[in-house]
Amino acid sequence: MQSDVPWRSLFRQYYCDLGRYIEHYAVLKAAWDQLKAFLQQRCPRMIASLKEGAKEEELDVIESQIGCKLPDDYRCSYRIHNGQKLVVPGLMGSMALSNHYRSEDLLDVETAAGGFQQRKGMRHCLPLTFCFHTGLSQYLSLEKTEGRQLSDIFYHCPDQMAQDPSAIDMFITGSSFSEWFTSYVNNVVKGEYPIIRDQIFRYVHDKQCVARTGDITVSVSTSFLPELSSVHPPHFFFTYRIRIEMCSDALPEEACQLDSRYWKITNASGNIEEVRGPGVVGEFPVMTPGKVHEYASCTTFSTTWEYMEGHYTFHRLANKEEVFHVVIPRFHMVCPPFRESVVRSQGSTNDSSRLNDDDSDGDYPDDYEEGLGGINMAAAEGRHCPRHI
Repeated sequence: MQSDVPWRSLFRQYYCDLGRYIEHYAVLKAAWDQLKAFLQQRCPRMIASLKEGAKEEELDVIESQIGCKLPDDYRCSYRIHNGQKLVVPGLMGSMALSNHYRSEDLLDVETAAGGFQQRKGMRHCLPLTFCFHTGLSQYLSLEKTEGRQLSDIFYHCPDQMAQDPSAIDMFITGSSFSEWFTSYVNNVVKGEYPIIRDQIFRYVHDKQCVARTGDITVSVSTSFLPELSSVHPPHFFFTYRIRIEMCSDALPEEACQLDSRYWKITNASGNIEEVRGPGVVGEFPVMTPGKVHEYASCTTFSTTWEYMEGHYTFHRLANKEEVFHVVIPRFHMVCPPFRESVVRSQGSTNDSSRLNDDDSDGDYPDDYEEGLGGINMAAAEGRHCPRHI
């Protein structure tokens, strides 16, 4: 702050420039400051990708260009930082499986305006994020139209069962820019998302999702992948990350090796499926005092929620005849809120909450595992992946 300038003059200067954002500025500025402080410590290379704030007149030009008003909370945030450069990793989180990778950039307002949608089914929608690898974007609705509310934020999801290409369903991720951005920042800075290889991975961990058996603790976090999911047909794709840890004060003779896994899977219809198989993602980890083993796998289902629970079977290295089970805690996977396209809701009386169970469970190899290398983008282009549990 300029010490030689009277406070009245400073107040007048800042109020003239930012006064219209008085309702949003303090919250969004605090969120940006918290996020940058976190990134400086945990993901420093992301700091360099942030852009300086846009000027008021630049935002006015964008409004004139697209023919829609930008919400004040969006404008306020972009006065602080005009998104980020188009780089990987993206500021808005990443996700990776062995043949699939997503990382979302927060678009600057000029790039976003270039992707402003006027086509039927997506009218008056402004992209907020973009992923180079999948083409995935989250959109901000700038008008109440086509079944969307003003300021809805969503992933668009074409209705694959409709003949009309304008039939687009939506997975809702926010009801306003401020709510969407600050809730994400809150999750990041509170450590709700793990940092893996200098990237923010959008796994959500339920703190109750932990089970200890003897010296071994198992915890689970999950993530929904909208780019591999659809509302019509009902196909919801989740990945889950499991951490197996042996406490450091365990006795050396407690060392053991994982032999097999057992899953009990229950969906929203009450149907139960049991799955048994050797190892985890093709591995048979050996656990010794202080050892941590983590892996990621995935599953699909056709109801709006599902939960899994089960156990691993281990044997002691010192005595292979000593076999025991380690509990995997129950963890829930819940489809985010979604909204049907106007085309379907006007042309059908079907209730979108009634989802048919058309999930096919082939006996696929359990070879999905976390990693950023060796991504097969041809495979990533496919909308559906087989179920791996």
